[in-house]
Amino acid sequence: MTSATSSARSGTSGDVWEKAARAGYAVSGVLHLVLGFLIVQIGLGSDAEADQTHALASVGHTPLGAVVLWAAAIAFLALGLWQLADAFRGGAEGKDRAKSGGKAVMYAALAFTATSVAMGSGGKNGDQQAQGFAGTLMEAPAGRALVGAVGLGIIGGAIYHVVKGARKKFLEDLKALPGHRELGAGVVWLGRVGYVAKGIALGVVGILFLSAAFTANAQKAKGIDGAVEWLLGAPGGPVVVVLVGLGFAAYGLYSFARARYARM
Repeated sequence: MTSATSSARSGTSGDVWEKAARAGYAVSGVLHLVLGFLIVQIGLGSDAEADQTHALASVGHTPLGAVVLWAAAIAFLALGLWQLADAFRGGAEGKDRAKSGGKAVMYAALAFTATSVAMGSGGKNGDQQAQGFAGTLMEAPAGRALVGAVGLGIIGGAIYHVVKGARKKFLEDLKALPGHRELGAGVVWLGRVGYVAKGIALGVVGILFLSAAFTANAQKAKGIDGAVEWLLGAPGGPVVVVLVGLGFAAYGLYSFARARYARM
């Protein structure tokens, strides 16, 4: 890691960068609140779409929406670069490097999506992106195995989210500020509910990728919107979908706390 990056990561010359990165968590909170609202609407019978592109487009339709989207893109980019710096931080373990690198890619993708929506290009929704990705992999040698591996990886991420929420391991990402003896019980509750809900949705996405691999049909791969649709058709589906939507909203509120208390 360069000396410039080191100083930024230590909180000296990187104060502006750190504030922008923390803003990325806050923007993620807004995004998850909107997603949660859309998912709850679907559970109640609406034909809304529950994907990040649609959620960002909903934000863009509000007063000063374009300004908010550009600010979101900058914040996501700052957080992605922060995670990338973590991936190359000296002394970091291989597992931590991989996790930070994956987060860097995710936030960079969100920055790109926010920029596309701000520029008036709606882009592909989550299901279209998932199907396109699966279709590209299918064309490669051992393509079905690759799609299956992606599905297993997503399921692994889903289990990680559920365990992180159930065992409150997300508290390791947070720190109390000076003058605050401990984090509030509300933050802990929101984190637990939010991580478990995200894990459930991701688990369904992973199952759908596995289905695409087994049937050699890339159209069966879906994103969050497709996962919600799948849950809706399961026994007690509407209730489950509403609960998942509330869980996403809880994660959004937790993200606001993370913007303030995150270990950076």
